[in-house]
Amino acid sequence: MANEGDAVALIAGVTLANGPDRPLRRGIAMMQNSGLGNAVSPLTSLTWTFRLAQLLIVTWRGQPGVADEPQHALMGPITPTLLDTMDIRWELFPTEPAAVGPALDRAIAHMDTTGGTYAFLMQKGSVVPAGPPAPPFVTKRPSAQSLAATELRHATGRSLTSRSDALRRVIAHVPIESTAVLASTGFCGRELYAIEDRPNHLYMVGSMGCVVPLALGLALARPDLRVVALDGDGAALMRMGAFATVGAYGPSNLQHLLLDNGVHDSTGGQATVSPLISFGQIAAACGYGAVLETDDLDSIGRWLDAPPIDRARFARLLIRAGSPGNLPRPAMTPTDVKNRFMRHFQPANGDHWDA
Repeated sequence: MANEGDAVALIAGVTLANGPDRPLRRGIAMMQNSGLGNAVSPLTSLTWTFRLAQLLIVTWRGQPGVADEPQHALMGPITPTLLDTMDIRWELFPTEPAAVGPALDRAIAHMDTTGGTYAFLMQKGSVVPAGPPAPPFVTKRPSAQSLAATELRHATGRSLTSRSDALRRVIAHVPIESTAVLASTGFCGRELYAIEDRPNHLYMVGSMGCVVPLALGLALARPDLRVVALDGDGAALMRMGAFATVGAYGPSNLQHLLLDNGVHDSTGGQATVSPLISFGQIAAACGYGAVLETDDLDSIGRWLDAPPIDRARFARLLIRAGSPGNLPRPAMTPTDVKNRFMRHFQPANGDHWDA
């Protein structure tokens, strides 16, 4: 992942792929403590809020009494307190092989009983060097073929559609039984809930910009499902590194739909710089398999109905700013929404996922 917060959100998506009562897959996010600050948002408003437990391995740069570089002088001493403050149970990473199993048992027991994240804080010298690093990941780079699958159309003089109409179109083209819909934080999720509350919907709260890595984790862990990530321009700008990761790893069952109104609608309507940017060209350059950039709502319907290709697909729909007044918030708690979502997609036999 491009940053630590995206890594946490990705593993949250893997956790979301489990059944509500029987975890079958677990994920680990590993990072230096120098990047722990990048993960604070999803750790406090995504994994904690939805109880999407994961294991963290955090290397302890700047540990008191251990010489290190000046940029670790503050984060080193405050790392344990920061984990405590975020309600993350932690212990030191084992330094003896025989201690690893019991430590993992403690972590798993905590995650299973509380739904909370567990962290191992790894001191310098805890593990031996592993030898030369593995070769870098290599994927098919954006080519003439992928760029040829790009349709770029900018707004015409006609009136732009509303986000509510766009979401209605998504609902009309997305079957409940086989497609997961993950709505970005803010008015997107609230409008989707107001239009029609479905068990295949997850209304993300907080963790702005994390819906795409969350959807990527779910899509990778559940290849039997189609996953539609409903993104916004402000959220996409906040974590644009996710485009590169989806371009490299995004599977054929992932569709990324960006609803672009040019403002941060839910925080007062502050303008974004999206009118200056072609998200479609960025997605194509990052390696998405097909790209659509349009102001035509009918085109989005066709994009949703199109058969899958070998990689993730992207669409940007230009919409007008503004939302309906008195938007309701989901009556269920985030954990209830998550549990309903998990139960809805749990295989009938309850023992394994189709893969």
